[in-house]
Amino acid sequence: MSSPQSSRTGPLSLLEVHLDRVRRNYLALQKMLTRGADCAAVVKADAYGLGAAAIVPELYKANCRHFFATHASEGMAVRTALGDYEAQVYLLHGPAGATPEDIAHRKLVPVLNTPGDIEYWSGVAKKTGIKRSAVIHIDTGMNRLGLSAAETGWLKNNTDILKPLDVRYLMSHLACADTPEHPKNKEQLEKFRALTAQLGIPCRLSFANSAGIFLGADYHFDQVRPGCALYGINPQNTPSNPMQGVVTLKARILQIREAAAGETTGYGATYRMPTPVKLATISAGYADGYLRSITGNGMVYVGGQKCPVVGRVSMDAIVADVTAVKPLPPVGGWAEIIGQHQTVDDVAAQAGTIGYEILTSLGGRYTRVYAGQETT
Repeated sequence: MSSPQSSRTGPLSLLEVHLDRVRRNYLALQKMLTRGADCAAVVKADAYGLGAAAIVPELYKANCRHFFATHASEGMAVRTALGDYEAQVYLLHGPAGATPEDIAHRKLVPVLNTPGDIEYWSGVAKKTGIKRSAVIHIDTGMNRLGLSAAETGWLKNNTDILKPLDVRYLMSHLACADTPEHPKNKEQLEKFRALTAQLGIPCRLSFANSAGIFLGADYHFDQVRPGCALYGINPQNTPSNPMQGVVTLKARILQIREAAAGETTGYGATYRMPTPVKLATISAGYADGYLRSITGNGMVYVGGQKCPVVGRVSMDAIVADVTAVKPLPPVGGWAEIIGQHQTVDDVAAQAGTIGYEILTSLGGRYTRVYAGQETT
């Protein structure tokens, strides 16, 4: 069966990012903030792998004025994406990785996670005679980043160290917010209230991540920091996702073949055909972020029909059983990996992982298309 000329000259795989859905997800989260908290956007890891250069301006158009990156290099890329737009850009891993001059020039606000961070950033401000903006991170039970309870006590007894700084927020991070009934949520909430009251620093408070927003107004404080929900990942452990999927991912069928019962496919000959089948070889593999751990569990959709991925996922290709697809798909046709029929969370479940890893693993070989830009 010959393939059409367009499939010979067009892209072998396509990643479409629906920017209008990113904006709608942001606005839906913002609408939940009944007490008027700021809704920031976490755009670290190149906006979860989907392209900060395209996504950041769209979030700004949806009235987002606070953006969180991880490293200084990411913050600088976010600042570049903003262009002439005025917004706050925060660095979750603090002032490391760039000179104080570069951070000041790009108007980046580091999150200070340790006493050493605070001493360093305060020293920079004191030396230059210019107040330096900062956020102070207090650990409330994640045990990953932020001041411990003892270190918070140290800061309470050394508040003069903050005089050279403009402390914008005290923040913390929830560990179990995607499980609403988990007792850790209330424990962290009570600890955050107690530690911030103990410090008595006159600044705003930031606590909730995507899932934390759904825990209710008590968790919202002055700023929330959604990430995964913006990109269509379900922020809760519920069957129904309140967010809209923002990605369509599809790859070309490279070849169709018939295989007899008893034959095998893929490396290691791990899958043996129980009956005669028709197989489609598809141009996507683990080098493209279709994780090898999906082997034995994967599904794609061809012509709207659910088709199991058989054999091992290889670097550049997967094989799907398309026997049930009528009419038989053409060589050069598309197989849907993420989209109308299957979400990023579905693919993550097949891989035994989370949607975050799927999105951030999507390789550089996909042709990217951004749809739904808002015109100004």
